Amino acid sequence: MRKIAYSVGLAALMSSAALATTATANLGVSASITSNCTIGTSTLAFGAYDPIAGTAVPGTGTVTVACTSDVTAPKVTLGQGLHAGGGSTDAAPLRRLSDGAGTPHYLTYNIYLLGDHATVWDNVTGQTAHAGDGTGHALTTFGQIDINQHTAPAGSYADTVVATVTF
Repeated sequence: MRKIAYSVGLAALMSSAALATTATANLGVSASITSNCTIGTSTLAFGAYDPIAGTAVPGTGTVTVACTSDVTAPKVTLGQGLHAGGGSTDAAPLRRLSDGAGTPHYLTYNIYLLGDHATVWDNVTGQTAHAGDGTGHALTTFGQIDINQHTAPAGSYADTVVATVTF
């Protein structure tokens, strides 16, 4: 009896499996990547300037750029700053730190492409950044406060320069 019940159950399972049907469809999967770069900065900090000695004071900071791998030659430019001097242009910035006083006082400085302080990092030519690979690459900013600013009074001086990546 058990054998018959087992056979009938097995037959029922086989017949339902034989009656099952299937259908298939392809599921499309997609994504897109847009050419992109990000930019970040660290402060270019000069430290203390001694107007009595009047010697130039160097400092460094960084501009970090990360681009997608299709970006081959992103260009980084630096603006004139919030307190640009008279005659300043994007091609020849005359940058100044300000003490923010009611009648502000200034310290002239600039930012250069290399540590030799020979070529100003401007807002036209700029500097070419590393080709895109999806990771950040730091460009050093070489700053220098100009010499012989003997009349600058004590205080805290600051400026803000806009860094832009064009790709």
